[in-house]
Amino acid sequence: MLECGMLDRDRQALRRRSAVLCKQLVVDELLIQSLLADDILTESMAEEILADQTSQKRSWRLLLLLPKRGPRAFSSFCSALRETQQQHLCDLLTQSPERETQVDNIEPEEEPEGKSGRLVMERPEKKRERSVDSSLPLPTQEEVSPKRLRTQDSMEFSLDADSPITTPVLPCAPDFYLSHCQQSYRMTSSPRGFALVISNVTFDSHAAPELDPRKGGEVDDEVLRKVFTELDYLVAVHRDLTAQGMRTCIESFCRRPEHRTVDSCVVCLLSHGVDGAVYGTDGQLLQLDWVFEAFDNAHCPLLQNKPKMFFIQACRGDEMDCGVEQIDGPARTSSPSCEQRDAGREGQGDSRQRGDLGRPRIKLPQRSDMICGFASLKGQRICTAAMRNTKRGSWFIQELNTALRLHARDTHLADILVQVNGRIKEREGYAPGTAHHRCKEMSEFTSSLCKDLYLFPKYQPQY
Repeated sequence: MLECGMLDRDRQALRRRSAVLCKQLVVDELLIQSLLADDILTESMAEEILADQTSQKRSWRLLLLLPKRGPRAFSSFCSALRETQQQHLCDLLTQSPERETQVDNIEPEEEPEGKSGRLVMERPEKKRERSVDSSLPLPTQEEVSPKRLRTQDSMEFSLDADSPITTPVLPCAPDFYLSHCQQSYRMTSSPRGFALVISNVTFDSHAAPELDPRKGGEVDDEVLRKVFTELDYLVAVHRDLTAQGMRTCIESFCRRPEHRTVDSCVVCLLSHGVDGAVYGTDGQLLQLDWVFEAFDNAHCPLLQNKPKMFFIQACRGDEMDCGVEQIDGPARTSSPSCEQRDAGREGQGDSRQRGDLGRPRIKLPQRSDMICGFASLKGQRICTAAMRNTKRGSWFIQELNTALRLHARDTHLADILVQVNGRIKEREGYAPGTAHHRCKEMSEFTSSLCKDLYLFPKYQPQY
């Protein structure tokens, strides 16, 4: 019975760790859905929590509710933490108080996707608890501290939280498919397409001594493998390739004759990077423009007029985004739209471009029907770093995975990437006294899609 309240030992564990939970707990739709399924929260409670604008406010509201939700609330909350890849918080809550002082000097958990010698991000539970008034929610999620020497067994510890997300991809409803399939890319083949994931985690210490291991990269590629498998893609994961190995792998993937029979493809590149390129394990660069060219209408004709999705988890520069203070005022500014002429109409009267027999020849642009999500921004003056948690994977892949699982059933991919941008915008680092306090990341995407791109998960039309 919920009226009985939480067991005292569980309530004390939540209270003892409330400061850490407020800083680090990610209260998203996936976690709330798990608590709803266990009848720990009501629909109205879930709506109130998710209505809060920041993760910290959502965390505090949830922590105030849990002790009142019965003796099962604690175990259900721990289960939800495991399902949302927050095993480290579950471990923290369930360990005995005697062990709490033994978690000092553990390997930092979050870091930019840059070269060695830069600041890395670290979870606060790896340090002794600060003296904090636990009655107040804290304003940040992650913490930055200088990189320290690797400690014994630190890699094994960082993998403890690599628990799979058990919440399945939500299925597309038949009515939704029927009402949207006409204006969308065809997406009915089974499999939907082929997915290639190249994940560089360990770099050659002799050829590329400046490139640190990307701890947490193995979490990212496993998360991507699982989510795209559930979305009905045949996924191939390749880890730790040189620049030439990446090129060879991509060329082989492009030439697969099976592309003829499927409706799309996915390519994910996870590595260290710079503006316009990603690193191979040998420290050599693979240019992203070459990657896009390999899939264009000239070089990959079997994918002509089919959507090609790219996701790039890599830095695009060395700069850390320190953020700017928001100024009170209107939430947005209005600007007049810019009307442009349809350039394709300018040559309508010219019928000279015809085949030898007088039939009009259909032509395509060199590159079309592509969408690419980037973990970090490219701007005219600044290219920014992407953040990665060594236990839970990168910010960008975490949010992409959650959005695909919850919203692919009724949201086209461009809007899913807008949602990812919104979630990344909310996240920030925590490093009082340093120039990197409250550091930020901002993802972005580019698109040459010509229709809506719905993945219609788990739906097969009946012919």
